[in-house]
Amino acid sequence: MASVEVSLKEMMAGVEGALGAAVVDYTSGMALGTLGGNKDLDLTVAAAGNTDVVRAKVRTMEQVGLKGRIEDMLITLDSQYHLIRPVTGRSGNGLFLYLVLDKARSNLAMARHQLKRVEEAIEI
Repeated sequence: MASVEVSLKEMMAGVEGALGAAVVDYTSGMALGTLGGNKDLDLTVAAAGNTDVVRAKVRTMEQVGLKGRIEDMLITLDSQYHLIRPVTGRSGNGLFLYLVLDKARSNLAMARHQLKRVEEAIEI
């Protein structure tokens, strides 16, 4: 089992082109931890904003009667990928992993695979 700090390091080190990572509580919108980012990428603000994205998708799934769970969500920008992966399991209910990637330097499939591994190991 991995802590938030270890999970963030694995997200950043395990994916080429990673620009920033966060573990977020989407019930409160607060980042439990962040790593990376810069003046143009405030991960705390991004975590809070992406909380609204996750909540909206969960609400929409309920309203239209979709069964199952969200595996991950991808937001594609001109030069970045923003990848969101809800954490499942008893210790991760209400959390999501958030990873920002440089689109030109990253492999999206590998990033998804790494986030799945981190999700399975994280312990809060």
